[in-house]
Amino acid sequence: MVTLVYFAWVREMIGADSETLALPAEISTVAALLDWLATRSPGHAAALADRSCIRVAVDQDFATPTTPLGNPREIAIFPPVTGG
Repeated sequence: MVTLVYFAWVREMIGADSETLALPAEISTVAALLDWLATRSPGHAAALADRSCIRVAVDQDFATPTTPLGNPREIAIFPPVTGG
């Protein structure tokens, strides 16, 4: 089981701040995870439609679409962060 944590407008579009799921065995990369999540609900699909606006961290390390998932405990999905 992995805990998915959603932040900012991603959380609002999905309608939850987190969910704990068993990922299908074929989900081996961040890109595959996002593709699969987009099929879970219209809110997931809308939140994940523009991948250029999505950042992912796997066990608190920033990840790219090709990052292997392995057996993560937590995956965070959030919009790009800006500082000021």
